[in-house]
Amino acid sequence: MATTNRAAGAKTTLQKASQAVGAVFLLVGVLGFIPGITSNYEALSFAGHGSGALLLGIFQVSVLHNIVHLLFGVAGILMSRTHGQARSYLLYGGVIYLVLWLYGLITGHDTPVNFVPVNTADNWLHFILGIGMIALAIMLSRNTRTTRTATR
Repeated sequence: MATTNRAAGAKTTLQKASQAVGAVFLLVGVLGFIPGITSNYEALSFAGHGSGALLLGIFQVSVLHNIVHLLFGVAGILMSRTHGQARSYLLYGGVIYLVLWLYGLITGHDTPVNFVPVNTADNWLHFILGIGMIALAIMLSRNTRTTRTATR
């Protein structure tokens, strides 16, 4: 049985993965608010399918969408503190992203139900993220070895 309490500075590969995924979500959330990286920035709305802003010119975003990325990123970083929480973040976060993928497939892109908003590129990214996060949770939870981080 894997222990959930680790020595200070010791992290499992699973915890590092959770921290990295969280950092990427945090970065994406910030980038969604930067004109130039987000094209049509002037069309960024708080929520809804009418937001015309595109992160990297591909992924439809809104203020709400960016805030969700920021919160999801903070959750990943905070939950990387313990092995069990890191596993839960990756596993259940992956499930959430698969549900978002289904939501995006079922709802029309130009309907009021698409409040997040999502487009086709978002849908497939959500699918890849969901599968990837679940795979990380399953594969890395078997490896409970810790590594020491350098301290000064």
